[in-house]
Amino acid sequence: MNWIILFCAGLFEIGMTFCLGKTKGISGIEFWMWIGGFLASAALSMLLLAKAAQTLPLGTAYAIWTGIGAVGTVVIGIFVFKEPATPIRLFFLFTLIASLIGLKLVSH
Repeated sequence: MNWIILFCAGLFEIGMTFCLGKTKGISGIEFWMWIGGFLASAALSMLLLAKAAQTLPLGTAYAIWTGIGAVGTVVIGIFVFKEPATPIRLFFLFTLIASLIGLKLVSH
């Protein structure tokens, strides 16, 4: 169950960075609405990470939480914000995914 909580924490981290990306080049109420989404996502992400870390090894939980956020942010960047998907970037993205899977497999 705590692995699911940790995964959800990572998804909220992705939501946080998505909201941050949407603030680029905007102002007024729309800016503040995206900042509100950023703050809500950040709070939920941290809360869920703290909950998961109560039973999972802290180093593993933190690394996987960060990794989920990093992978998700790169994918959002490519598909939503039209960032480049160069072969070397994709290689390192898959290397990160393999590392996350490896951490999960060796954690008790």
